[in-house]
Amino acid sequence: MPILGIMASAISGNLSSYESISTVTVGSGGQASVSFTSIPTSYKHLQVRYFARNTASTGRMRLQMNGNTGSNYSTHLLNGDGTSVAAFAGASLVQISAGSLLTGTANVFSAGIVDILDYANTTTNKTVRVLSGSDYNGSGEFAFTSGALLSTSAVTSLLFYIDSLTIAQYSSFALYGIK
Repeated sequence: MPILGIMASAISGNLSSYESISTVTVGSGGQASVSFTSIPTSYKHLQVRYFARNTASTGRMRLQMNGNTGSNYSTHLLNGDGTSVAAFAGASLVQISAGSLLTGTANVFSAGIVDILDYANTTTNKTVRVLSGSDYNGSGEFAFTSGALLSTSAVTSLLFYIDSLTIAQYSSFALYGIK
């Protein structure tokens, strides 16, 4: 994860432009979701960097903002595994796809970088972009995702979950504010 974080910082801007807001590391037994609440509105953008896996089979990381569970999200996903490529687009969804498939294989984690652009602006809908990848011990997947929440409310909370699965122990999520 440190390499992805450094690369994302170098691509996105100056390293000193990032301020750590909160970090969550999943404990023993895992948990259904990871949330960040009471997010201050004093930054230009938000970034979440995660290193995660689930406890069963495979599933995609999902994101909901502000507790909004209405059908007002859209998402676009482009992914490849070295052999084939696939694409998905959807509207009127209850979440944004926030990453590649995560496996339940022991010690095989996926990494993702989630940018929430102009999150505090109250005159525009919220736009999200995600760069993520998974290694399945010899194979893997890379995904680029974009999405939107059709709401002009400032983003004050984020909820990450993996379909209906459990986020495994040692998964880590770090929230940054970008000046």
